[in-house]
Amino acid sequence: MRPSRSFLIVLFLMLMLLVYIGMRLLPDLALGMLGNLIAGLLLCLLGILVPVGLMSASMRRRRWSDAVAWVGLLSMGLFSSLLVATVLRDLVLLVLMVVGAVTVPVLYVSALAAPLLALAVTLIGYANARRVARIVKVDVPIRDLPQALHGYTIAQISDVHVGPTIKRAYLNAIVDKVNALEADAIAVTGDLVDGSVQRLASHTQPLGRLRAGDGVYFVTGNHEYYSGALEWIAEVRRLGLHVLINQHVIVHKGDARLMIAGVADYHAHHFHPEHKSDPQRAAAGAPAGIGARVLLAHQPRSATAAAAAGFDLQLSGHTHGGQFFPWNLFVPLQQPFVAGLNRVREMWVYTSRGTGYWGPPKRFGAPSEITLVRLVAA
Repeated sequence: MRPSRSFLIVLFLMLMLLVYIGMRLLPDLALGMLGNLIAGLLLCLLGILVPVGLMSASMRRRRWSDAVAWVGLLSMGLFSSLLVATVLRDLVLLVLMVVGAVTVPVLYVSALAAPLLALAVTLIGYANARRVARIVKVDVPIRDLPQALHGYTIAQISDVHVGPTIKRAYLNAIVDKVNALEADAIAVTGDLVDGSVQRLASHTQPLGRLRAGDGVYFVTGNHEYYSGALEWIAEVRRLGLHVLINQHVIVHKGDARLMIAGVADYHAHHFHPEHKSDPQRAAAGAPAGIGARVLLAHQPRSATAAAAAGFDLQLSGHTHGGQFFPWNLFVPLQQPFVAGLNRVREMWVYTSRGTGYWGPPKRFGAPSEITLVRLVAA
């Protein structure tokens, strides 16, 4: 397949950024001719490996493909931190230049600190990403919540991204931790996979072990549509999960009733027009006297429509909490919330930081989570 125009543009920009990094750091490191040659070759190698990481989810299955994907994705994470460290160094030097404090030792030490800082952040981020997600407990106050629903729990996992570096063992550990919570219901709020059913079905099998008294529910994320949404919907159903595409179920607790509804991803209609995300349709036909209405929607930006449809709580993901600095600063350009519990009119929105990670195996300042949401009377 020929590379797309957008991919070539990204590749060109990345190469220009690598040139910028080299020009800003190498002269001040004073490595000599041989040192500069080795450092230049390492930057060139990084320039080769980062595109490999970008294409890792679509690589053909080979004996070596997983190892290549790992190296490429780790390189993506290192490149990102190296670029940020170089930019931050230049900003600091600019301030020092204004006050006349730039000296040769300052230039050398700061040029050495940039790659060391990038490497440290990458290693710490790797350790954070590969450990099993922590449990985050959240109480959500619901007005006029029936006593029978007070303390009702929903365990949420989101954005696992089973794919090039997240496999069966990683998901198994998540499932064990979720089942140990003994929640009343379990919600999987999209971006479960990065790849086809044919390639990843054996690695998503642990989902079939998820257990909750009132059921396990799944809604699609944008990455399901990149990976063959119809095939994944069929596979998730085969594993025993209830897929909610603009639909709802009613859960009975004593004399109280709870609605658990779900919508397809916010952009699903670009792939399958019949999947157009519609909270109003998801709630349609519900009986009167519902004690609480919960919507599962992959992207937080569904919240405005969900609030208008009368939901009390929306559970979302998609943002990864930014995953690692500085990308958390850009999330608000696309989504109303980055992470945590927020309010839209009379409705609460909880945005998970995600249970896995996308792309580089790296989390820094945005820890992964398995969320235990508990409904409480306001």
